[in-house]
Amino acid sequence: MNEKQKIVAVIGGGECSKETEKLAYEVGKRLAEFNFTLVCGGLGGVMEFASKGAFENGGTTIGILPSEDVKTANPYIKIPIATGMGIGRNIVIIRTAQIVVAIDGKFGTLSEIAFALQLGKPVFSLGSWEIDPKIKQVEDVDELMNEIGKLGSGNSFQQFF
Repeated sequence: MNEKQKIVAVIGGGECSKETEKLAYEVGKRLAEFNFTLVCGGLGGVMEFASKGAFENGGTTIGILPSEDVKTANPYIKIPIATGMGIGRNIVIIRTAQIVVAIDGKFGTLSEIAFALQLGKPVFSLGSWEIDPKIKQVEDVDELMNEIGKLGSGNSFQQFF
């Protein structure tokens, strides 16, 4: 049987601190090590550093771009998807993923979290919005990967395909 690739959305600010860059990089790296595909908005900040972490560690990266030009993708996106949808592309990012990881972020991140909660997808937060008890707050990347691993036991990912 052909098993579908497990896809994790990493969402967060287009601009971020050096500390957040390191955190996003580590998340991307660890997702690649566990053979997850990373989907994001394809631009800078959290998106770029998570993509870089995954890309440099053999992972697949998808960028759902707001523009009509694939050249706007950061250099670590293997599969750029130019939507021309502006911020409307946020719903495409969330629909594509089975799991959402929010790192820092502002209102664009908040909208993606809201879409994920409406769609019943698991949302993990590393220093992002704390607006709903369904958002699992995690302290570090080790805890994040442990929590994602709990979802992966058995066939629980299949409900999101």
